[in-house]
Amino acid sequence: MQSWQLPEHIADILPSSARQLESARERLLALFRVHGYELVHPPLMEYSNSLLTHIDAGLSLKTIRVVDQLSGRQLGIRADITPQVARIDAHLLSANNGINRLCYAGSVLHARPDGFLSTREPLQVGAELYGYADVAADIELIDLMLKSVAIGDVGEVLLSLGHIGVFRALAEAAGLTQEQAAQLLALMQDKDAAAVSAQVGAWKLDGMWAKAFALLPTLYGSRDVLAEARAKLPDLFAVGKALNELQAVCDAFPQQAVHIDL
Repeated sequence: MQSWQLPEHIADILPSSARQLESARERLLALFRVHGYELVHPPLMEYSNSLLTHIDAGLSLKTIRVVDQLSGRQLGIRADITPQVARIDAHLLSANNGINRLCYAGSVLHARPDGFLSTREPLQVGAELYGYADVAADIELIDLMLKSVAIGDVGEVLLSLGHIGVFRALAEAAGLTQEQAAQLLALMQDKDAAAVSAQVGAWKLDGMWAKAFALLPTLYGSRDVLAEARAKLPDLFAVGKALNELQAVCDAFPQQAVHIDL
């Protein structure tokens, strides 16, 4: 057996690629710093329950676990830095009246690769804004994201925007249970309009809500989708608020190619 071989989907980064990677990392962190984001360095490993989140159920399958020889508790090697930064914000920082701008850059390790050509040890770089729920926070982070992508020089960018608030408002107004809402949302995400219509028909929803749910999978495309949604969806305060927030984001980036998906 050749002892120098590496595990599958794990590779050395050789000098030319390492220079490019480090240069991109430095430029991204400099960009974040200029915009007021403070750098944090979470540990590579911590107790596994701290690393997992209900928001991303698939994260559990990506996380490699080992037993801590000191405590006997289960440790996890991070597969995503985002939950760690959220923990730092929630438990260790209370500056700026609860508003924290944090950024990070580091390797993560996946139990399985995302794809055939993917590495199991990607470098993750990101920025997080906590404690500010206004749409201005979304605009700030989208602006930072677009500037970050420009540093990566990936070419033309299409900004795709959605708002779960539209679906949630309709689900609540229609009186759907959590199980029904989750089932219907899965069909929505597949854009299976026929299946959505069949499902709401089986539940015998009021005609107004059945029509609205059947319409949602078709509401995607250019910025004009927002006007169409205002004209055709039920006049609910939460729906209007979500559409207003999407309009504010669109207005903040008038030259950016945008795709709306409700």
